[in-house]
Amino acid sequence: MSEASRTVRIGSSNGLHARPAKLFAQAVKQSGANVTIAKGSGSPVNAASILGVIALGVEYGDYVTLTAGGDNAENVLDELADLLATDHDE
Repeated sequence: MSEASRTVRIGSSNGLHARPAKLFAQAVKQSGANVTIAKGSGSPVNAASILGVIALGVEYGDYVTLTAGGDNAENVLDELADLLATDHDE
């Protein structure tokens, strides 16, 4: 089983608060992949957990690292990276 990771700059002008965190966590769940997200050098959390994602305190412009395992890990990370790089607060 392969594992892949991506570092992404957060595009939402208010960071990963409730709405973008919910969109992101739902996308992770729908992907069926085991994905973690970490802010900077912090500990990774389950990316499918809305509360876990919000608890990271990710702000606009922060960098996060996504890691996913499985056959489709690269494609899943591409989609999630696009989601995080988009401003959902416009």
